[in-house]
Amino acid sequence: MEWLSRTALVLVIIGALNWLLVGLFQWDLVTALFGGDTVRASSDFSRVIYTLVGLAGLYSISFFFRENTAVRDK
Repeated sequence: MEWLSRTALVLVIIGALNWLLVGLFQWDLVTALFGGDTVRASSDFSRVIYTLVGLAGLYSISFFFRENTAVRDK
C-alpha cells in the first residue's frame, strides 16, 4: 500500500503546483503539456486560493522525507 500512498502524494503535489502556476501567472502547465488554452482568466480571490493550494503542495513535498509512523511503531 506504500506505493499507492506515494503515487497519490505525487499526483496531489503535481496538481497543487499546477494551481500555484495558475494562481501566480494564470498559466496552466497540464494544459500546456496535453493541449488546450494555457491561459486561465481568474478573479483575484480565485488566484489567492490557487496560490495557497500551490504553497500547500510545496509543503507536501516534505512528506516524502518524513519517517512513516506505521514503520516506526513496529
